[in-house]
Amino acid sequence: MVGNRTLPEAESFYFEGNSVGCLIAHGFTSTPQSVRYLGEYLAREGGLTVIAPRLTGHGTTPADMARSTAEDWIRSVESALEILRRRCDKIFCAGLGMGGTLSLYLAAMYPETVAGVVAINGVVFLNNADFARLAFMAGAPDTVPSCCSDIKRGGSKEIAYAVVAVPAIRQLYALLGVVRDLLPRVTCPAQLFQSRQDHVIPAGNGPYILEHIRAQTKELIWLDDSYHVATLDNDAERIAQMTLAFIRKHSE
Repeated sequence: MVGNRTLPEAESFYFEGNSVGCLIAHGFTSTPQSVRYLGEYLAREGGLTVIAPRLTGHGTTPADMARSTAEDWIRSVESALEILRRRCDKIFCAGLGMGGTLSLYLAAMYPETVAGVVAINGVVFLNNADFARLAFMAGAPDTVPSCCSDIKRGGSKEIAYAVVAVPAIRQLYALLGVVRDLLPRVTCPAQLFQSRQDHVIPAGNGPYILEHIRAQTKELIWLDDSYHVATLDNDAERIAQMTLAFIRKHSE
């Protein structure tokens, strides 16, 4: 079926490496392509075992996403976590946007497994009334325009849906609400990146997450030269370098 055919360059990826693993989750409407540079860097420079799953409903068609749920997205990252658990002695979770949200979920739910978490423009609230009104609106349209490729650097493009499937909006809100309440259960070391200029989520998410997680070791790093898709933007190399340094520090 065409609807189930993965878009070019949007596939999940896996790099076999050493006994330290990193799960990288992409964001809402996006694909593993948005975090591939980070994954390749961690595998090449750090020798890590890296997995980036394609979340259910993503990377095919908006109609597929309309049929997917927050639970499906969680199962996608849990399945990837299980693959790393069978292979690695230390496991870290990282993610961009909603992928950061899912990484925080895993850190909260599996504290015995996740040794550290990296959230890049992670999100637990939107403060967007125009978006929220669509969640349960009678007669809402099937899709609305998406904010994909929010990237400052010229020539860089995110492979993502150009529209948001409206049924997925209520699933997103459910996920954000759950993870917001789970933040106090995040006790592993945490490294947060937040773009000062983000046209997709409020920049206040970074400070909010920092305040509400209960990790003894936690840091918020501001990004001054990237928009939301920071892993494809001007700070991509800095994020990759700092993520690897964080993983090395906490895997000893």
